[in-house]
Amino acid sequence: MSQMVPDFSTVPAGAIVAPTPFTVDIPEAALEELKTLVELSKLPKKTYENTTTEKYHGLTRSWLENAKSYWAHEFEWDAVPLVLIHGWPGSFLEFLPLLKLLKEEYKPATLPYHVIVPSLPGFAFSDAPPLKRDFDLSDAAAIIDKLMIDLGFGGGYVAQGGDVGSKISRILGSKYSSCKAVHVNYCYMPEPAKPLGNVTATDLEDLKRAREFKATGSAYALEQGTRSSTIGLVLSSSPLALLAWVGEKFLEWSDEKPSLDTILESVSLLSLPLEGVWKLGFANSEKTFNSTNHGAQFVAEYYIRKPFGFSSFAKEIAPVPKAWAATSGDLVFYRRNERGGHFAANKMPEVLLEDIKDFVTQVWTG
Repeated sequence: MSQMVPDFSTVPAGAIVAPTPFTVDIPEAALEELKTLVELSKLPKKTYENTTTEKYHGLTRSWLENAKSYWAHEFEWDAVPLVLIHGWPGSFLEFLPLLKLLKEEYKPATLPYHVIVPSLPGFAFSDAPPLKRDFDLSDAAAIIDKLMIDLGFGGGYVAQGGDVGSKISRILGSKYSSCKAVHVNYCYMPEPAKPLGNVTATDLEDLKRAREFKATGSAYALEQGTRSSTIGLVLSSSPLALLAWVGEKFLEWSDEKPSLDTILESVSLLSLPLEGVWKLGFANSEKTFNSTNHGAQFVAEYYIRKPFGFSSFAKEIAPVPKAWAATSGDLVFYRRNERGGHFAANKMPEVLLEDIKDFVTQVWTG
């Protein structure tokens, strides 16, 4: 028989005073002041009493010294705000396996992250963008940043994403002060005009596959990027048409094939209601990368001058060498995973989560 989890918000039936909600909101300045005071606090000189292990003398100096160091340099008052940003043809559903792992590993009181998984504008349950003008990745990034600030994370958060989500994360990291670090598992960028050093034999094999994909598998991006309204109208007219268009991507873009249920869940979310015009039109961003000049301009404009991490998965559709990724931001974390492809959060959640954990541990200072 399972144990019932008590609802700590329930008051006794005979209570005559109703509790009122209270939100903990500690100003960042107060936390910085506390950290400074801890660092400036002096330890007492060593004495027989504070160095002996005999319990009746009380606390030892060594314990206090270790506690001070941990408090000043490692302890976090709160969990790390982490926003996970999906792409196309994904949705928030692609992060469910990763969230399940967190739920299994931690209790609410020990979870080291505030995990926010928003639906991008026009996707799933989010409102559609305005009809009076074009709406691009910069607009989506502005909304995500405002969301994080409104949730109380204006003091800092980490952005993570793949596919379109990686591009939005890049914009957040380069343009918004509240985004303190960026981790991506997709780092598409055009081939540099001049060869870069430190490109390995494995990198060359990856690049060969990337060129094959561009030649034989990227027609969808050209269509969505240049005729988004037309393809959106076509696919919105039939769920089977959308299934064929999207299902192909799920089946081909990873070495870990998704189940039919996984594909149908995502396609159903895209189909209900049939707003495929926008959901495909969002891939307008792809047109930015159809030429080397435009792609290079995007990468240069959104160079990440903050801690930047990149997890490369062996069967990604557009893999890039570490040497290339390092030219697009202050790369402080890189890891190549020998399995997995485009949908890493869904098909390789254990591996991606471990990479995210290691990156956050390395770069987060609160």
